[in-house]
Amino acid sequence: MEKYLIQGGKALAGEVHISGAKNAALGILAAAIMTDEEVTIENLPDVSDINALLEAIAGVGAKVDRIDKHTVKINGAGIISTVVDYDYIQRIRASYYLLGALLGKYNRASVAMPGGCKIGSRPIDQHIKGFKALGAKVVTENSMINAEATKLKGSHIFLDMVSVGATINIMLAACLAEGKTIIENVAKEPHIVDVANFLNSMGANIKGAGTDVIRINGVEKLHGSTYSCIPDQIEAGTFMCLAAATKGDITLKNVIPKHLEAITAKLVEIGVDVMEMDDSVRVSCSKRVNSAIVKTRVYPGFPTDMQPQMTVVLAIADGISTINENIWEDRFKYVAELRKMGSVITVEGSTAFVEGQEAFYPAKVEAPDLRAGAALVIAALAADGYSEVTSIEYIERGYEDFDLKLRNLGASIEKVDVSDEKAAQKFRMSVV
Repeated sequence: MEKYLIQGGKALAGEVHISGAKNAALGILAAAIMTDEEVTIENLPDVSDINALLEAIAGVGAKVDRIDKHTVKINGAGIISTVVDYDYIQRIRASYYLLGALLGKYNRASVAMPGGCKIGSRPIDQHIKGFKALGAKVVTENSMINAEATKLKGSHIFLDMVSVGATINIMLAACLAEGKTIIENVAKEPHIVDVANFLNSMGANIKGAGTDVIRINGVEKLHGSTYSCIPDQIEAGTFMCLAAATKGDITLKNVIPKHLEAITAKLVEIGVDVMEMDDSVRVSCSKRVNSAIVKTRVYPGFPTDMQPQMTVVLAIADGISTINENIWEDRFKYVAELRKMGSVITVEGSTAFVEGQEAFYPAKVEAPDLRAGAALVIAALAADGYSEVTSIEYIERGYEDFDLKLRNLGASIEKVDVSDEKAAQKFRMSVV
């Protein structure tokens, strides 16, 4: 177990390269096993979630050849099992994408039932609804989801709620189904489009990704492809909030500015300067920001995965802000940690009322989940003094070389073993 040691209070500045999108890569890697030809995926983020899914893919018999930390070759011709056990689901929930991929390719799949997560329950009833509509018999027993069909056939599916996971999983299963599938009320996030584009590069026939309706004409088989993942909008948004919180000046390289529009608009609203270029964004802030009302929505609304980071910015804003969380319940667990740093935040149900303070106090805090963990690091970097952030394994699920990228921006941050008090003492002495 490791933790971050942080000496905050600096205005961070410089350039940061944004890695490939984790959420896109997870769906793309699952889709890669659906052909018996070789597939090359580039611009992969080197994070623990990706590495765990690659292990799950190798675990069912696919050949996985890691060319470098950002490139992998996968060949699904040697798959010997359509069963994904609990160990993989426990380590990474997105292993359930293998359910749709294996069902689509082999007409059968068994995947362990995913549990909840640190930000609330994530049911997969919409995934199952889609598989059943395609003609699969789905049975849950002994904590396994077993799906099987004689032959998947296209269908008209209306999702009861917008779900990124269900949209991707049904899309995977349907692309090799017989006939035409129409999926309505789908998620429209950039990584939905990226997974669809990747499948199309393998010979699938998918139209409408990024809109409310996806139309899929089933094909007999998929072929090999070389594909590069889009940049990670949430990593980009996190560094944008970092610039605002530390009154810094950060240029983000390798981004798609359109994917950041909701984040950019909210930052500009509170007084942050944002300059967009072709594939980069410069974010600077020289004064205390203003309060705001933030409501998380499905894309293209303000993303729920950016809610904790924006709350950190507003916790030191001038005035009282309101945060409405409309996607996941129980996503305010990090508030108790922010209160240790002097924040005045009241949570009532799915709404947080944030009374902006002049500054954060340094403190020892614990990351409760991935995005909240990154938000606490931002708060620690904005606080003038020494802080520690523990449970950073959550953060490393989705942020590549987070501490290194922060140091390159001028941050005083080190990653050490939680029990290494000598390292902590040495760090504190070095930054005095």
